[in-house]
Amino acid sequence: MLETPLAFVPLIDVPVPVPSPADTLTFIFHRGRLLLRTPDLALPTLDQVAALALDLTRAQPVGLWQGRYCQTLWCDDDTLPDASVEWRGLRSLFNVLDDGFVGLASRAVQLAEWARSHRYCGVCATPTVRLPGERCFKCLGCAMVAYPRISPAMMVLIRKGDQVLLALHKQSPSQRYSPLAGFLEAGESVEEAVHREVMEEVGLRVHNLNYFMSQSWPFPHSLMLAFTADYLDGEIRLDENEIAEARWFGPGDTWPEASSSVSISSLLVQAHRLPPPG
Repeated sequence: MLETPLAFVPLIDVPVPVPSPADTLTFIFHRGRLLLRTPDLALPTLDQVAALALDLTRAQPVGLWQGRYCQTLWCDDDTLPDASVEWRGLRSLFNVLDDGFVGLASRAVQLAEWARSHRYCGVCATPTVRLPGERCFKCLGCAMVAYPRISPAMMVLIRKGDQVLLALHKQSPSQRYSPLAGFLEAGESVEEAVHREVMEEVGLRVHNLNYFMSQSWPFPHSLMLAFTADYLDGEIRLDENEIAEARWFGPGDTWPEASSSVSISSLLVQAHRLPPPG
């Protein structure tokens, strides 16, 4: 599952004394893609980072991992000095690299994008500064503050007897069946969002909501909150702008291809899928 490694220690400020370049891992992103060495998909070496001529003063602390300091920053230009490094989307690394490393990269990309997009105040366009001791940019003009953006989203697996409801979302990058999901609206609780999204997307009513678990999901900056719920009433009526198909799957059915094992969607379904009869 995509999650931060257990041995990782998050940091808000650069440690003192400042770690040496040899003890520093640098995550570099361009529009959500991570820079990796071509042969082994490892982070770039010191020489490869230097060849990009980046302003390392804008690097943001991420934390400590495997005894090394981790920092993250963005690159305005995706031009590379040679073929020894390449840009890779994080999805392309699922089940290719260690889940812990990809989980750490998912944290790093969100911090890099936060820093890139908050160099200037969104209210008055004055340059911002990082506040020490806080993951926060502050405007020197109007005092507006900006923290990393986190967008809560609910996911729900609806149960009806020994069946569960899975849907094919039209905007899904993987184009695989999954539980229903959607972002929360302003002023809305997670439970209210579950009921609203279920009614909007498939026209059903549910009850007996139970929390399952959560997962940070960096596409682009989501916090997925997963639930189960029991079917109450209604017939499936698709929101054709959002859902291509939705149907019930039970123990005797042929199930669609599962979502990637790194996602909370896969864990939610597998935890509640009953074995076939016999």
